[in-house]
Amino acid sequence: MARTVIDPITRIEGHLRVEMEVEDGVITNAWSSGGCFRGMELVVRDRTPEDAAQIVQRICGVCPVSHAHAASIAGEKAYGITISNNARIIRNLMEGAQFLHSHILWFYNLCALDYVNPLNGLKANIGDAIDVSKQLGLAMNTDLNQLAKRLTTFADNKQLSIFSGNWFDSENGTGYKLPPEVDLILTGHYLEALTMQAKSSEIAGLLGGKMPHIMTSTVGGTMFVPTEEKLDDLWGLVNEVYNWVSATMIPDTLALVPYYQEALTWGKGCGRYGAWGVFSDPSFEMSKRYLPSGILDENLNLTEVDEDKISEYVGHSWYEGDSDLNPREGETKPLFTDYDVNDRYTWVKAPTYDGKPMECDSLSRILVAYKRGVPFIVEHVDDFLEKVGAPGKISIAQSTLGRTGLRQIETLYVAKLMKDWTQELIEAVKSGDSEYFRTPERTTGEGTGFWEAPRGALYHTEKVKDGKITDYQIIIPSTWNLAPINGNGEHGPLEQALIGVPVTDMEKPINALRTVHSFDPCTACSVHITEPKTGKKFETVTSPWGVK
Repeated sequence: MARTVIDPITRIEGHLRVEMEVEDGVITNAWSSGGCFRGMELVVRDRTPEDAAQIVQRICGVCPVSHAHAASIAGEKAYGITISNNARIIRNLMEGAQFLHSHILWFYNLCALDYVNPLNGLKANIGDAIDVSKQLGLAMNTDLNQLAKRLTTFADNKQLSIFSGNWFDSENGTGYKLPPEVDLILTGHYLEALTMQAKSSEIAGLLGGKMPHIMTSTVGGTMFVPTEEKLDDLWGLVNEVYNWVSATMIPDTLALVPYYQEALTWGKGCGRYGAWGVFSDPSFEMSKRYLPSGILDENLNLTEVDEDKISEYVGHSWYEGDSDLNPREGETKPLFTDYDVNDRYTWVKAPTYDGKPMECDSLSRILVAYKRGVPFIVEHVDDFLEKVGAPGKISIAQSTLGRTGLRQIETLYVAKLMKDWTQELIEAVKSGDSEYFRTPERTTGEGTGFWEAPRGALYHTEKVKDGKITDYQIIIPSTWNLAPINGNGEHGPLEQALIGVPVTDMEKPINALRTVHSFDPCTACSVHITEPKTGKKFETVTSPWGVK
């Protein structure tokens, strides 16, 4: 038995350490440790819900729109507001733009280098690469000759630029399996993705005033009023991104499968899934959102979301006590001790649903939408399963590569919806509908914002008295996914997903890294500190890595 550690996990947001116990070439135990400590909820205390919608965006620079919208929804419930139809459409468009940016960024620039070796692409025959692209249905938008020259410059200078610091030599050079021609094509798509994620953010900036951290979404609706010129720009950008996504992302995922087939057999996790739903339809019901809400148990049986079943355990986290309370009742008192996997080892709490760990991510949304019978999702999931050689076997999706692959179905779905919503907004403007904002019915109340960030289920809840926030709580996706061991002794979803993953290179456990990246961790988002008493002071402490 031996231990291997990845510290820090790179190509994510924040600071994450993963420690694993390996026996006979397989991970038998795992612990994930979030090294960030933050106190965002305290910042909005005694501020207005409108302020909160702006402030909480600063939790994350990749998913600020989601935080703005979750905060706005919570404020609207506290105020008794149902937003207008135009505001609903614009909110969907801004959220969709952020989803596209985040999914493109994650797949190509954070995750792809676990599978794609750009330097191996230097061995490619350009003519053969063109033939391979036709055979596999891979998009060809890049001049491969020019790309090869660019990569050669990197290699000759021994400065790999954006491709440096990766494990291309893992498992004695056998960890990366793509043919040179596929490596070269997908490296071209990696570079194209830098432009396309920027185009997606441009859409959010067009509607939100800037990006990141939009300015136009607020409690009550939106301050964005479309003009003919802005609608023309929106239409052009939305179609450009859609055309690239539809031609590129799912084929690229399928191109990985023949060479990494084994990654469809491990990395399942806890097997329970939660989604709060995202992108409102005119009914504003969570279960009828374009990506709907729902809870799936170990047998993928679907039930409705019950807020009262959510709790957070802190017995293995760096906080006082070992409480396991609903966030609305919980009290958070930070207390760093030592990094000890047998005791306390992370700043991340352990959320549970009905007392059990639950995965909350893009895979969860896709599985819930599949069980709800959303036509686009059902059609494309079934097609994906058939193309990977497992028709009808949804269990294949519950794996490292399944989690990675199905997210591209969501990307295509959102890209298509963006076209639909743009047309819907154009028609609304043509009809003379000019309502974008509604005022509060009251200034005292409570509200919960169940929404989704690209990484998964997002929960904001607040109490408001005379227009001022008295209490604010947040649980974000990575808090669920990176959870430590809970009060029942069960590992969190990522820790469970790592158990059973094969390791042949203790220094560079590439399969473990692939599994971690499939969850798209964000520890910058996952740790939030609340304290009911005002005036609480937190002392600076030293992390297990010696950083204050």
